This record gives sequence, structure tokens and C-alpha cells, in this order.
Amino acid sequence: MRCPSKQFRPFSASAGISSHCCSLPLQRVLSDFGADHAFGQVPKKLHEHYGIEMPVSTVVKVTQAHGYNMLQQRKSMPLPIAATSGCLQQIAETDGCMLPIVTARTDEGDKRKNKKLHWSEARLALAHPQGSVTPKFDATFGGSVDDAGFALLNCAIAAGFGAQTQLHGVGDGAPWIAEQTKAKFGAQASYLVDFFHVCEYLAAASKTCQPDSPQIWMEIQKSLLKNNEHKVVIDNLYEHLEAVDVQSEKAPVRACHRYLSNRPDQLDYKGAIEKGLPIGSGEIESAHRYVIQQRLKLPGAWWKAANVESMLALRVVRANGDWEKYWNNLSTAVAA
Repeated sequence: MRCPSKQFRPFSASAGISSHCCSLPLQRVLSDFGADHAFGQVPKKLHEHYGIEMPVSTVVKVTQAHGYNMLQQRKSMPLPIAATSGCLQQIAETDGCMLPIVTARTDEGDKRKNKKLHWSEARLALAHPQGSVTPKFDATFGGSVDDAGFALLNCAIAAGFGAQTQLHGVGDGAPWIAEQTKAKFGAQASYLVDFFHVCEYLAAASKTCQPDSPQIWMEIQKSLLKNNEHKVVIDNLYEHLEAVDVQSEKAPVRACHRYLSNRPDQLDYKGAIEKGLPIGSGEIESAHRYVIQQRLKLPGAWWKAANVESMLALRVVRANGDWEKYWNNLSTAVAA
């Protein structure tokens, strides 16, 4: 069967496939598998389920072509208009994770050795009304922190952010997250440093502050923080600060003291607990695993940077429940 759409032809005879393209239903099947499984596994699954023989190269081209199409659709869409009033309370989280990237070196030689491997950050954002278990996602790769901020804004608006909405942001201590939350939402948002991230600093400091019973000391500090007595915790740390000539990597008390002292407006744990809002960013950390890492961090897999955004677009469309809508719209466009 010839490719049914003149607007979407991911293959050509010059690409070494044939002039007969995959039908749109078959493109969907390939993209379904390619979005969730390593490309090398797809031909076997395709044969098992449909009795169709297909080379890996075709699977890659189809899947990435539709990912690119989804990416361009998202980029071409104007920023959604916020609801007039919106939901009363939203929860929003964003965080980065490192992805394995491969690039070609400029020097000549053995092509198997002519590669450079490194890690680059992808940023994932989510937002949903309080009480909802269905977040809206967006992801960026290789862009600025401002791009990541707009991704978070997109999520919030898609999840019902409006003029009356208060947004509760929670995440790790990366300055860009708090800055982007403030820049994109202003007075309608607050930001809380992940409590369990703070506890990691406290755990390291506890061995110096009270070496005979570090766990007891740590539990006391945790209780103080949850009661918004962070000034007391900072004072308790100050008493045990390492000497200035102690190297930073050997000064956990200093690190914890500095971390809390630099974020006094991001420690309202009592207020969050009273409102039934999360004090940890476990939701975005979990989302990284099933939205991004499940496909883009497979063992031994390395990605070309040019293909990462397309694959992220596939995964986000899937996670947002828009997969069916994308293919229905494409089918309608082809029929027209």
C-alpha cells in the first residue's frame, strides 16, 4: 500500500526503503512499539503480533518522524490561555535528569572509536489540581531554564491554572526551579524545597553535631523544620560549623547551614502540611522514571541529541493521554 498522505512521507526510494511507504495504521503500530521499546526489539514484536517483517531502520524512521511531527505541533501552538478563574489549588513540580548522548568526533579514524559520549540534561515538568492523580506533562532538552519555565507554565494552564489559582511548587534546591516558578507565576505561586532533600543534608551534618546519637539529633531538627522553626535549626548547625580551613567536601555542617540559610522563604513545611500539600518532590522523581527514563535510559542505549526532543515529545503525548487524539487528527487530515 502506498503512503496515504502526501503531507507525511517519512520514507523515499533514495532513503533505501522503497517508493511504497507504510500505511498510516502501520505507522501507528510502529510508533506504538517504538515509543515504548528499544528499536531493536520492535521487529520481533511486530512479527509476533501482526506477522509483519520490518527492518529496524524503518521502525526508527517512522517513530522519530512522528515524534518530530508531535514536537513541531507543540512548538507551533500558541501558549494556552489560562482559565478565567481556574482551580483553587495546584501542585507543580519540575526537575532535570541526565540522558546519555553520543556525538561524532571531528577527527578521522576508526568509526567505532570516532564517537564522544557525554550526558545532557532533560527537564520534565508536571502540574495538576490538588487531589487529582492525573497530571499534565511537558519536557525540554537542550534549551534554557526559561524554556523549562514555559514548559511548567504550559502544564499548569493545561491543568486548569487561572486567575484564582494558587500554585504550590516543590522541588530540590536548584536555584533555577525556584526562580522560574516565581518568574512565571508571580504572587500566585509559592515554592518549597523538597523536605527529604533537606534531610540528606541534615543526615550528613548529624554525624558531626551529635556523633554519639546522630539519628536522635536529626529527628529533632526535622520536627523543628516541620514546625517552621528553621531559624533554630540554623542556630543549632552554627554551633558546630567546621573551621574555615576545612575543605568543603569535608564540611557537611557548613554545607547544611549554607543550604538552609540561603532558602528561608522556601521552608514553609508547616503551612504545606496544614493545607494537605506535599513537602516532597517524589511525584516528579517517579514521573522521570516512567515518562523519560523507561525509554531513553535503557541499558547500553546512547542517543543523538537531535533525536532526543522527538522521543521526549512521543513520551509526553503518551503520558498526557493525547496519543489517540494525535492519530485521529492525523487520520482526519489524510482523509481530507
